[in-house]
Amino acid sequence: MVNSQNSKVLTYQPSSIKRAEKSLICSPFKIKLFETMRHQSIALSAIATENGVKNGYTQQPLSELACDDALGWLIQVGMLRREVDGQGITDSFRLTPLGHQLLEKYQSQDLPTASWSDRLSNAMIRWLRIPF
Repeated sequence: MVNSQNSKVLTYQPSSIKRAEKSLICSPFKIKLFETMRHQSIALSAIATENGVKNGYTQQPLSELACDDALGWLIQVGMLRREVDGQGITDSFRLTPLGHQLLEKYQSQDLPTASWSDRLSNAMIRWLRIPF
């Protein structure tokens, strides 16, 4: 359950929370990226390539395509959303209420290491795009 700024309570299915958490743990991103997204949107250019390593968002450089693909998967599982401005969708990302909820669980600590079974099941769901 999540309380948003306008006092609406959002409830998520346990399976949705588990899937988003598994996707978060299997992602190539560090917790610092999501902690920063709690307060502001982050542009793709700050996450991709050497900038991601320099900013502490990734352990190794990711191409813009790989980075956008990984962020897109986190959007599909409900963890992130694209930022929108007056002109339309931007190349920046923010946490969703589900993302805020999951981040509270890992506040001020590193994400756990994903098991091989977590990585395999996440990859299969992602590759096959099995409907949730």
